[in-house]
Amino acid sequence: MNQRPDWDTYFMQFAALAETRSTCSRRRVGAVVVKERMILATGYNGAPKGVRHCAEAGGCMRQQLGVPSGQRHELCRGLHAEQNAIIQAAYHGVSIQGSIMYCTNRPCVICVKMIINAGIQRVVYLGEYNDALATAIAEESKLELVQARPLPESRGNP
Repeated sequence: MNQRPDWDTYFMQFAALAETRSTCSRRRVGAVVVKERMILATGYNGAPKGVRHCAEAGGCMRQQLGVPSGQRHELCRGLHAEQNAIIQAAYHGVSIQGSIMYCTNRPCVICVKMIINAGIQRVVYLGEYNDALATAIAEESKLELVQARPLPESRGNP
């Protein structure tokens, strides 16, 4: 008999699915916002609506300029998955105050600040992203950051 995944694993699998929609050539990330075990919003990193993705616009500007990971975010055409999930909730008038965000990567400082102000109380993430300021701000605000166990490999249906 198959074991049911715990809630964190279950919702992280949705974040991993959202990640597959990413158009970023440097880092693919997916996010899901959940409250009372219901998905409220999803997001993945990519260009805003109506704006060409990097691949369609001649490539990643940050990569072409040799910008290291975590620096000069303003040079990116895309939004982060966390930002897109928060924006999707706002666009549809869905309150995410008191919710949990599941994200395939630990959020950067820009996203941590948005997560705090959106009222999200807990972030469960898979992959590390080294951002000391994001960690310090999360700790100061009492935002709970929890690294999830690696996802099980998909077994499909028998």
